Amino acid sequence: MADGRRTEVTSHNNERERERVRERAETGEGKDGHLIPPVLQQVIHNHCSIFFTGAMQFDAEYARWLEEQNRQINELRAAVNSHAGDTELRMIVDGVMAHYDEIFRLKGVAAKADVFHLLSGMWKTPAERCFLWLGGFRSSELLKLLVSQLEPLTEQQLLGITNLQESSQQAEDALSQGMEALQQSLAETLSTGSQNSSGSSGNVANYMGQMAMAMGKLGTLEGFIRQADNLRQQTLQQMHRILTTRQSARALLAIHDYFSRLRALSSLWLARPRD
Repeated sequence: MADGRRTEVTSHNNERERERVRERAETGEGKDGHLIPPVLQQVIHNHCSIFFTGAMQFDAEYARWLEEQNRQINELRAAVNSHAGDTELRMIVDGVMAHYDEIFRLKGVAAKADVFHLLSGMWKTPAERCFLWLGGFRSSELLKLLVSQLEPLTEQQLLGITNLQESSQQAEDALSQGMEALQQSLAETLSTGSQNSSGSSGNVANYMGQMAMAMGKLGTLEGFIRQADNLRQQTLQQMHRILTTRQSARALLAIHDYFSRLRALSSLWLARPRD
């Protein structure tokens, strides 16, 4: 129930921000106060509803996903505490893993509708956003947190987890460098001819060309989100293969509890006294 209330507050704040963006698009004013050329105003107006609808739909689907995850985790915790048999426990663990596959599928659909919504983390609570990396968690950091909670590990398991953590870190670094290069390229594109962004028809044409080039570069953002989520998904699957069924159950409980505490921290922070 607490997670549900936190999700409602986050969704409400997100809707207010989307409404402000919609109003700016309708009045033809950018966030910095500069006027948007009329030819772009209609384009923005036509696409705003698509983006906002996609973001709102994902927020609702994520809330339902989170609710189902809480149910599955409660079932898993009960099975672990009651020392359920391996067969029963394996079925529950496989169900939790399949549920993670579902959120990656939902995020893939949402990225096509509004990649900025995923990238900004506005569907997450404030404390979770502090640790956000390309629309989600860093696999390498999560593995570091888990190692101490999964002991005792065999030498082979420890080596497997260590290698997985290092390969995840390398993949994350490569994606981060790619994002930095994209941001630099985008900044250079937008800074070209910034003194002549409005006025004559020639300047408008140049402006439109500049925006078209920038849009093309932004199109690669979806690929970065997809690669980051693929990394997260593959890391979870490989971790599951390295561990025993009971260790996997403990790992999934630890992951859930970590993010649940982040959400609880957000609620406490938002409810703190303000002098």
